[in-house]
Amino acid sequence: MGFFSFLVPVILWHGHFQALRATVMTSSKRLILSLSLAAFFDSIAYVMGEVLPDGVLCNFQAWWLTYFDWCALAWVCCITLNLYLIVVKEIRTDRLELAYHCAAWGVPFMLSCLPLFGDYYGPAGAWCWITDEHVAWRFIIWYIPLFTLIFLMMLCYLRIIYVAKQRVTTWSGTYEPSRERRKVVMAEEIKPLKWYPCVYLAVSLFPLLNRIHNAIFPSQPVFILTLLHVISAPLHGLANAFVFGLDKETWGQLTITSLQLAIQSRFCDSTRIREYQTANVHYVAQIDEEDSESCGDDTIVMVSMPSITLKDKGP
Repeated sequence: MGFFSFLVPVILWHGHFQALRATVMTSSKRLILSLSLAAFFDSIAYVMGEVLPDGVLCNFQAWWLTYFDWCALAWVCCITLNLYLIVVKEIRTDRLELAYHCAAWGVPFMLSCLPLFGDYYGPAGAWCWITDEHVAWRFIIWYIPLFTLIFLMMLCYLRIIYVAKQRVTTWSGTYEPSRERRKVVMAEEIKPLKWYPCVYLAVSLFPLLNRIHNAIFPSQPVFILTLLHVISAPLHGLANAFVFGLDKETWGQLTITSLQLAIQSRFCDSTRIREYQTANVHYVAQIDEEDSESCGDDTIVMVSMPSITLKDKGP
């Protein structure tokens, strides 16, 4: 599962870069590209292999998981906020992308470093994370913020869907084709984006149940809960790919033909722009051999036939 979550974000990157080469990438697509980047790095920790002993490498794996789990969640929040500002508040969000990057990469870094100061990272099941001796930190650092943000995002999407439907179904003023087209495009963008919080809720449910059981019964692990935890935890990238597949426009750019054209345009593009000087042109009624020999190499002679009348015989 971790391998698929590792591979799929690479495919998503390629798909979004093809969209970037074909057209100007929209703000939402750039945010999804950043989400795919976070999911890619998050999946690396899940394919590291066997359980690591307590030490520097184990602490690094635990920090890596915490940081990029938070980065992926932060980008989902940014996507939701971006869509809320566009649809509900009708605010242009292009100037906010730098703030999104600062928040989505900076805040997770600070949160993931907090357990390092107290040496709370260590072996914690299938992967290194916050140890069983510091269960409260698991909920403070991850699970309570996770489900709080998911709940808030769902409220935002309910508001977004309601406002979008109201604007699509209502009509006022004169008919403007561009405005009507924006309504349709907005409705199409909302369809796939609204599933990202549901994805995080689905893949985080069994890990939460297993961690709650571990906190209550630390010496009595349940095999089925542990198994579901191990299966669902690495599925962020694969679940994002499922949502990504709902966008038919971007998915259509992953055809064999488009990939071949992209490779050819990347490595075989030899287009050159040159400037050519026009030759001198003279119009004559008749031409004989002597006159033709006297013409220079750079002169093109246009012969007018008796049946053709040239109104403008300029140089």
